[in-house]
This record gives sequence, structure tokens and C-alpha cells, in this order.
Amino acid sequence: MFEERRVGAAILPQALVTTKLRAPRTRPNLVDRPRLREVLARNEVCPLTLVSAPAGFGKTTLLGDWSEQLSRDGKSVAWLSLDLSDNDPARFLTYLVGALQEIEEGIGEGVLASLRSPQMPPIEALMGVLVNELAEVAHEITVILDDYHLIDSDPVHEAFYFLLEHLPENARLVISSRADPPLPLARLRVRDQMTEVRAADLRFTPEEASAFLNDVMGLSLSEGDVAVLEGVTEGWIAALQLAALSMRDRQDTSGFVESFSGSNRYVLDFLAEEVLERQPEGVREFLLRTSVLERMSAPLCDPLTGRNDGQQMLERLEHDNLFIIALDDERRWYRYHHLFADFLRSRLQRGQPERMRELHRRAAEWYEQNGWTSEAVRHALAAQEHDRAADLVEHVARKMWNRGEVMTLLGWLEALPEETRRRRPQLLLQYSAALLWAGRLDDVEPLVREIERAVSVSEQGRDEDLQSSADETVRRVLLGGVAATRSWHAYLKGEPHGAIALARRALELLPETDLELRTYAAFRLAEAHRTADDLEAASAAFAETAELGRAAGHDYLVLKAMSRQAELQMERGRLRSADHVLQRTLRFAVEQGGDSLPATGEVHVIIGELLYEWNDLEAAARRLKEGIRLAERMGQFETLVDGYVALSRAEMAKDNTERALESAREANSLAQRSGAGEAIVEAAAWNARLHLTRNDLTAAVLELERIAGVPAVSVSMVRESAQIARARLTMARGEHEETLRLLEELRQSAEAAGRTGKLIEILTLQALTLWERSKREQALGTLTRALALAEPEGCIRTFVDEGAAMGELLSATVEARQRGHLDAPRISARYLAKLLAILAQENAAPGASERLSEPLSERELEVLGLIAAGKSNGEIASSLFVSLSTVKTHINNLYRKLGARSRTQAIARARELDLI
Repeated sequence: MFEERRVGAAILPQALVTTKLRAPRTRPNLVDRPRLREVLARNEVCPLTLVSAPAGFGKTTLLGDWSEQLSRDGKSVAWLSLDLSDNDPARFLTYLVGALQEIEEGIGEGVLASLRSPQMPPIEALMGVLVNELAEVAHEITVILDDYHLIDSDPVHEAFYFLLEHLPENARLVISSRADPPLPLARLRVRDQMTEVRAADLRFTPEEASAFLNDVMGLSLSEGDVAVLEGVTEGWIAALQLAALSMRDRQDTSGFVESFSGSNRYVLDFLAEEVLERQPEGVREFLLRTSVLERMSAPLCDPLTGRNDGQQMLERLEHDNLFIIALDDERRWYRYHHLFADFLRSRLQRGQPERMRELHRRAAEWYEQNGWTSEAVRHALAAQEHDRAADLVEHVARKMWNRGEVMTLLGWLEALPEETRRRRPQLLLQYSAALLWAGRLDDVEPLVREIERAVSVSEQGRDEDLQSSADETVRRVLLGGVAATRSWHAYLKGEPHGAIALARRALELLPETDLELRTYAAFRLAEAHRTADDLEAASAAFAETAELGRAAGHDYLVLKAMSRQAELQMERGRLRSADHVLQRTLRFAVEQGGDSLPATGEVHVIIGELLYEWNDLEAAARRLKEGIRLAERMGQFETLVDGYVALSRAEMAKDNTERALESAREANSLAQRSGAGEAIVEAAAWNARLHLTRNDLTAAVLELERIAGVPAVSVSMVRESAQIARARLTMARGEHEETLRLLEELRQSAEAAGRTGKLIEILTLQALTLWERSKREQALGTLTRALALAEPEGCIRTFVDEGAAMGELLSATVEARQRGHLDAPRISARYLAKLLAILAQENAAPGASERLSEPLSERELEVLGLIAAGKSNGEIASSLFVSLSTVKTHINNLYRKLGARSRTQAIARARELDLI
């Protein structure tokens, strides 16, 4: 219910208004305007076409006619009629995907899956996903957004501009608007990336005006009368239509034309009133009563008019060309021309404000009865039926969180009078959470105190309006919700211990039956424990979150919690335990829908990271690429950053330097676009290390400076990544004392928190630094400790990625182990041999393989390492779990390839080739 989000998240609304996804029907006797179609067609290479003119200039009619022509020519057109509700970014994106799916089945499914997640990615990321999917479509697509002037939401404008900037060559965008949208139009003009159709283009020419007035509207005007009307109206189509309606029953049309004068606005008001007054009483009443509706159908109109002839009346209005537009082929849904609707509403508001509220009330009742809750709320608010609106909002609020329409929910709540909210603690709870989501942290505490006061008053029985809240279950939901909200508030303020206490309090209070809120509270508790460095408690809380989420049917939080649990196990150095968790997680994902679940990409990336550590590079790369593909589809920036960092490591391990650099750059770019501090730090830390491996200290310093500009991140492991990167830089500079000081601080904090995964890396770096300073015994003892922690979990790359210097240190460890000089726990010879074998393969001297008759296999290198460690054939067989004859075969192959006749000669030859 209260998940953290940057923009919002959504699932399909209870019912998509499918008429928004179709161009309005064009009339068969429409004035033919080939000159405008030619303009539109001639500039199809431009990514954007802007049709901008005041109301009544035929923008929608032109684009509707053109879209039909494109469809007849076999071209794909996605149409979306925008309205005020599309200022909610989640609704905008849902309808945009819906429009695209009308022409391309399955497109945007991943985006819709992400919209179902309680932690939606930035809308920019989701637009990036759509761009990628549009690019894969084999044919050209035209996307038309009608009535764009109704959009005043910055996130939606930014989403549209992102789409425009990254539009693939097979797609183009067309928008109609009464005013120029807040886009960099000058830049688009300079780049020749925009076609413009404006009022001057849309005005009827004298020939078009004549065709409209005489052929379409059925008049018989002379050329002179047409010229006068065209001149006075300046070709304004709406004014010409109103004039024609006014002249239909007049005998002296020429006299009317001669008296016709005034500004466009005056003309419109005058003619609208005259047209309205000249309609029969029944038609006039129908027009006024139904004007409160954005869209009309007969079953909806009848309750407002008190009649049962809605369908006949709608068809009559369409036949009479009375500013009504059919929205579907079945003629079930209609709307008035926007300009005409504005006039009708203004007339109704001026003359009968109470009646207008009554009409909104009836509309709210109809929508409520037919399951259109969002429309019911809007009409109830317009009717000033605040209790009805509050009832509806209270009923649908949790679903709106799940759909991600939080901006819409917040708008409704703020539209209610304060007194109405105060009498409803459930709404106050929703309001406080929505404010947190919107980043208005300072406004939350007074609200939750008001909830507590309301519960207290209700318990004392002093307030009749709150008696329903006296129910024990409701009381616990409210107080538990308050605690959960305060926990989130504390977490966002960087107070993990306070967040922990409050989340625990929430779980104590919340009823066992409220699985949805309990899942959320458990997740908040787990995240707070993780931030507070209590990894054991965090792991348990994530396990509880997964269990509660299964019962609640909250698939996203189940996957998220299990993924975090696996990450924690890896952080604690428990790779095998992490593997078990990941396998269970993957099975759950497959059972619940596989790739369609938003967190599935994250699972694949974590599996790839684990396989990488175990040195299964090919399998790791496959998993990482799959995770990246799914994360791109879902627009999950932080998962993408993790995936590209891990893929860069894998490419570097395979000596694909250019690919490694490319993936690292992509990780950096995505991190910056996400704005998430943790992602920025992780990407920059890896880039710094990558530059250090290439001896580019200047580039590494620049990356670390990038980290310095990021606000403090809350997760200790991420902070450690940045500090370890700095230690690597001081190490590369030869500042060994400073390196050891930094590493010792890191060692103590990692050890205290139980972050064994990082501890192994820190100990390894300490050992290498000590080795550089010729502190041989300390270096060997420190490395042996790291190896002892790593061997049971099968860690490989943590050591191997350190390169040739690690090979030296491991060889010295083998020798010291043979002589019994190490006091630390003994490491198995097989483990040491395996590490040496992989290092030998990756760091062999240039040309070494060419100097061999055949290259050595990994198993042969492993056997070679065991021979160097002084193991007998039997001990080698035991270490490798193979037969004695298999060991002898490997040794004979070694002798042949190395040109040796004995163990001593084989070891000497291998050292000469830098194989050990």
C-alpha cells in the first residue's frame, strides 16, 4: 500500500475507456482537404508533427481523417485522446501502452508488468523500454496524441520528450493542442525535426468554406455570402458551423450574413446562444443536462435527463451535425465538441448552479453502480457530495496504490474539505502515506497525530461520527498503519533504528488478517534492519515478508524479499545458502508468471553475480544478459546498473576489454539517469577499479570524485564499495601506509557487521599490500585467513581478479604450507591448486601457449598446482575425487606437453612459462 516510488506505478484501470484509443469517426460528407493531408504526408520523416491552433479549427477532424487514410494504406496508427486524468503519469503510460497494443499485440507488456509493481521505476525508464520495443517493430508506427493541451503534469511532459528524443526511425509522434506544449520547439525547428500545422493552415479557404456551408451543412449560399462569412470568421471552422446552424431555418440568409460581425469570441458566444435557443425544448434540455459529462452513452444520459430516449437523441444530434462526435463504430459513446461543451457548461453554471450539482450527483451514482469508481469520484466531488466521494475514495484507495495512481488519489484527498478528511481516520492514513510518497515529509506527522487523536476519542465514545472506528480490528489497522507510516518516514529521514522500532510496533498492532499491510510493514522492518547493519535480523524479516506476501498474493514483494535475502546471504559470505534461496526464488517466479513479474530480472542478475564468483563465466554472462533484458523491459534502473557492472566484470575476466568498458559506461549512464545514490556509487566504484586495472589513475580519480558528489547512501555495503575503491587507488599510488589504514578501518566494520563477503576482499587487499611492503609472514597469514573464510563457499573470482600479484602470493602460500610455516587454519591443497590453475590460465606470459605443444587444460593446471604443493598421486586423487589411474593420465599428459620426464622438471618448466 505504501511502497516507495519515484513517479508511480499502475495496472490497467478497472476498465480502460477504449474510446480513448480510437480516432473519432469521420463523417462521409467531410470537406476534402488534400492540401493538409499532403503536408502531413510530405513530412512523415520528421519525428514530431505539431497541430496547434485554438479550439474549433478542426484539429481532431483533420487527424482523424488522416489516420483513416493511413490505415487504408496499410500503415499502423496508434490513437490516444487525452483528458485531465492522464496527468497522472501512471494512467498516461497505461493508456499509451493500450493505444500501442491496439496495433501491435504484446508491445509494452513488460511496462505494464512494471506498473503492477509497488516500487515502480522512473517513468523515463519505462519510456526507454517502450522505445526499445518500438524499435523492434518491423513496420512504421504513427502515434497520435489528441488534446495534448489538457496535460499540465511535468512528469508526463518529461516522459513525452524522452520518447521524442529517443524515437526510433520507424516511429513518429503527432500531437494536437490548443496551445504550444512545453517542449524545446525552437531546437526541434533548427534540427528540422518537427512539422507544424497551425491555425493559418487549418482555416478554411474560400473553396473549403463553400463546400462546408453548402454541401455539408445543406445551405444554398451565394459566392458573395460565403466570402463574407469566410472573411468575418477568418476561416474559423467552429464559427462557420455555428453560423450555418443559425441560418438553417432562416428565409433571409443574405440579410443575416450582412449583419454578421464581431470578434471570434463574441461571434462564438452569440451564435452558440442562438443555436441553443433555436433548438426544440427537449433538445435544449438534453444538451444542457448532459453537458456535465466528458463522454456520453444512452444508459448514462437517461438518468440525467429523466427520459429513456438517450440513444435516439444522441443519433439525432449527430445527424444534425450539432457539435457531437461519435467515439466508436457502434455509436454507443459520444462526446461534444470541446468548445461547445464549454459553452453549455458555462450556460448551465450561470443559470442553474444547483441543477448542475444535481446532474453531477446523478452521474456519480450511475458510474458508481456500473463500477467506474474514478469517474464516480470526480462527479461526486463536482456535486460537492463530499461524503459520497469520501466513501468511494476510502473504498478504492488501496487498489489505487496497487495501480500506482497515487497522484490521482492525492488530488482527490486534497479536493475533499479538511473536515471531511478529519472525520475519516482511514482517509487520513491514506493521505499521510500519499504525502510521504510525494516527498512531503514535513506534512505527515500532524496527520498521524490526528489519526491517533481520532482513535482515542472513538475509544472514549465521545464522538458519534467516529463510533465505527471503535471496532477493535479497525483500531488496530489504524494504529498499525500509523506505525508503518512513521517507520517509512524514519527510514526516509535516515533513522533506521527508529524505523525498526516503528515497524515492529506496526506488526504487533496490525490484525493477522490484514496480510497486505503486514507484508508492507515486514518489508519496511527488513529494509531498516539492513540499513542498520543487522544482517541476521534483516534476513529473518525478509523471510517473513516473503511468507506474508505469498499469503497476501503480493508476488512482487515476495520476489523482492527473496532476492534481498539472497543478496544478504552473499553479503555475509554464505554463497551456498544464497544459491538455495535463489533457486527457490526462481521456481516461485516461474510458477507465478515468470518473465512477466517485475522482480524476475533482479533474480537473474543476482544468480549471474553468484555464478561469476564461482567462475562459471559463460553461465554467468547468460544469466546477466537475461536479467538485463528483463530489467530493460521493466525499466528497472538499479537492477540494470547491477547487471551491467557484473557483466563488465565477466567480460574483463574473459579478456574482452572493450566490451567490459562499454558495459561499465552503460552502468554509469544508467546510474546517473536513475538518480539513486547507491546505484551511482556502485557504478562509479567499479569504473574506478576498471581504470586502475588499465593503469589509468586519472580516470579512476575522476570516478571517485563522482562518488564524492553523491549524498550519503544508507547501505553500508555500498559505502564500503566506495571506500575499497579509494583504498585500491592509494595502493596503486604506492601509498601503502594509507592503504593499510583505510583497509583496517574497513576490516573492523565489516567484521563487526558480519559482512563476510566484503571481509574476504578486504583481507585479500591487506595481504597484497603487506606483500608489496615485503611483510611476508603477515601477508601470508592475512591471506590464509581470507582463504579459510572463502573455501567452504567456493569463492574464486575474489582472488583470481587480483591478477598476477595474487598468483605470486598463492604460490608462496603453497610453499609455506608445505613447510608447515603457517599457523592459520590449513587450506586444502585442492583449493589452492584450483586458484593457481585459473590464475595460470588467465595470466600466462604472452606466447606461453605457443611454446607448448598443446595448451594445458584447467584440470591439468590443477594437477600441476597439486604437484607443486608436494602432493602424492594418491593425495591428488583424493583431493580431486578421481581414480589413481585418472591422475596418472593427467600427469603423463603434463609431462608430454611440458617436455618433462619428472615432477621436478615439470615444475621447473611450468615456472619458466609462468604457469605457476
